[in-house]
Amino acid sequence: MEKTRKKKAESQGIPQALLPILGLLVTVKTSLFDLVLSSGLKVLEVLLEQEREELCGARYRHDPERKVTRAGYAAGELVLGGRLVSVKRPRARTTTGKEKGGKGQEVPLPSWGKFAEEDPLTARAVEQMVLGVATRKYERSLEPVPPGVKTRGTSKSAVSRRFVAATTEALETWLKRKLSDLSLAVLMLDGIVCGEHTALVALGIDEQGAKHILGVWEGATENAVACQGLLSDLVERGLNTKRTMLVVIDGSKSLAKAVRATFGRRALIQRCQVHKKRNVLEHLPEKARPSVASTLSTAYQCGDPTRALDILNKLARQLERKHPSAAASLREGLEETLTVLSFKLDNDALKRTLVTTNPIENLNSVIRRIQRNVKRWRDGTMVLRWVGVGLQEAAKGFRRLKGHAGMPKLLVALRAHDARLDGALASHKKAA
Repeated sequence: MEKTRKKKAESQGIPQALLPILGLLVTVKTSLFDLVLSSGLKVLEVLLEQEREELCGARYRHDPERKVTRAGYAAGELVLGGRLVSVKRPRARTTTGKEKGGKGQEVPLPSWGKFAEEDPLTARAVEQMVLGVATRKYERSLEPVPPGVKTRGTSKSAVSRRFVAATTEALETWLKRKLSDLSLAVLMLDGIVCGEHTALVALGIDEQGAKHILGVWEGATENAVACQGLLSDLVERGLNTKRTMLVVIDGSKSLAKAVRATFGRRALIQRCQVHKKRNVLEHLPEKARPSVASTLSTAYQCGDPTRALDILNKLARQLERKHPSAAASLREGLEETLTVLSFKLDNDALKRTLVTTNPIENLNSVIRRIQRNVKRWRDGTMVLRWVGVGLQEAAKGFRRLKGHAGMPKLLVALRAHDARLDGALASHKKAA
């Protein structure tokens, strides 16, 4: 057995000197984590004693000029593996003041101050929540510690407090970012429902096709007040409203109203074709839906905005008698479902991307996944914190917009619209 192990070690390039240790690992009934943890705590203990010796000098050696002396030990805690571990902390005090009966001032050990920071502990708690670990199961998700090691900070309430504190601070910083340096071509707006609250999310696409989460706003519903609040916040933070942007929204009238109030004619609104199709079909009986859905798809995919408008108007007339609600739903904002089609983009991938709110729907799916353990929404602040965590997690996997190679053609269309508006404004001023 021993010869076999030696031959295997030699074939893998393992030094002979390490074989006794390997044998120990094979025979002892303990985990590698236990071994590393115990060894690490011993190394830390030696390191702290060395630092204290550098401050105080060698133990039991008389030194009349000594300025720092040993002061025993105190109970302390360090962050390890997502929890607080109890460790004896070596103490040192200055000799100044002792001659008058005082105790001197405590001198901190550099390594202890570094290892005692709770930032890794907070980061671990946030990461576990993002991965879907419930606060009550947090301790079970951590690596076990050897028997006899006292730990703290893994209770449901402790983890929750750290998560709330960390996400509140991150959200406040994140929502104050300036937007003036972004050259955006597309703005996408959509909402996600969290209990009795709705969180409105704004996603920007710059001129190179890169995605940027711009902001989030909480409201009771997706109403005009909440929509205007989100857009006003973006403008205050530097969003440019003097250049034409394509604004992609769902079928919400409130969003469309708020966009027009904020951008005026500098916003070219594209209603999401998926939302429009869904809204129309919901007003129809099951048997009528396949043919109407086919007609809608034919119109949206024909490539000619004039022909598409004719097809959709004809469909509305056909539906008007038997299904007036479906006809009214189709006609509401009808032309705005064809805005991108009028740009004559030659990049099919970009066209398919811009006629829906799918990019922002993908963000919402990440938010829903992260929120799945939330059973009760206490208030709007809690909603914003969790939505913010989901958005920041989603942003880590951002790639450029599908069809981003066609962005130059989109920019040409947007700048042409700016030129027309500027020309009309100049003519109006001249006439006045």
